[in-house]
Amino acid sequence: MKRVREFMTDGRMAWLLIIAVLVIDQLIKIEVKTTMTLGQSYRVLDWFYIYFIENNGMAYGMTFINKLFLSILRIVAISVIGWYIWRVVKRKGRTRYVFFLSLIVAGAAGNIFDSMFYGLIFSASTPYYVSYFVPFGTGYSSFLMGKVVDMFYFPIIQTTWPDWVPVWGGNEFIFFSPIFNFADACITVGVVCLLLFCRKDFEHSDSKKQTLSSSDETESQVENG
Repeated sequence: MKRVREFMTDGRMAWLLIIAVLVIDQLIKIEVKTTMTLGQSYRVLDWFYIYFIENNGMAYGMTFINKLFLSILRIVAISVIGWYIWRVVKRKGRTRYVFFLSLIVAGAAGNIFDSMFYGLIFSASTPYYVSYFVPFGTGYSSFLMGKVVDMFYFPIIQTTWPDWVPVWGGNEFIFFSPIFNFADACITVGVVCLLLFCRKDFEHSDSKKQTLSSSDETESQVENG
């Protein structure tokens, strides 16, 4: 047990978690993309479907940012959080903090992988035929412009708004309507768990910054006499 603990450092745990999430995420996406037509769905339960869609935007299909800008932004964000994880591991931060941060990085990396390579290695998905692998660089789009594959759909509540409700009266109401993937779920779980269980880590980081800032000011005052 001691050897296991010595081997499984927080840094190695972070790498293993990121690799595991990436592998699971990509296996699911490739299976869906190469076996289902765009818009096809399978009912697993009344409130759970495998529903194949693609999107150009952010998590849960949001599309209010330019695709290329979004891809570059994701790469920058992954790099910054990855650097921050390295700093947390170096100063021996809590394992749970490293775990949740790594979960967010892994999810973001899973989606950026789609954008980077899917347009280069797959034919386009359509409602009429299933996508397939093509020679590298001959796919449906260019580098960083590939579409993100989504498939998990949980319409937990499906009903109709009462007629007396303003604006929405008589319209269909679905909770929960977004379609997402495993990477999106990892990002969401990581963020929620950070907010719920790692407030002390945020406070520690803030207090440390203030301490460093104070020490810098003191040194400056000493130097200036």
